[in-house]
Amino acid sequence: MFEKLSILKGLHPGFFLEHELKKKKLSKRQFAISLAEHPQTIGAITKGSRDMNTALSLRIEKALNLEEGFLMILQSFYDIKKEKEKL
Repeated sequence: MFEKLSILKGLHPGFFLEHELKKKKLSKRQFAISLAEHPQTIGAITKGSRDMNTALSLRIEKALNLEEGFLMILQSFYDIKKEKEKL
């Protein structure tokens, strides 16, 4: 997990999610429906216009066989980067 984090540190978790969905040849809509989530929510996250939340990240991680907490760690690093940019 730490190797992935060093590469992705500071990127929105939606960027990683989009990459994973493309790699697995899953449409955002189909994936959202499989999670009982609105397709617009997944679309907004992959565009970076909506932040990841803990409940959804756990469901996504389980569905994509990712390590628990990975997406929220990415979200935290992204939030830190954004705050630093304000300074």
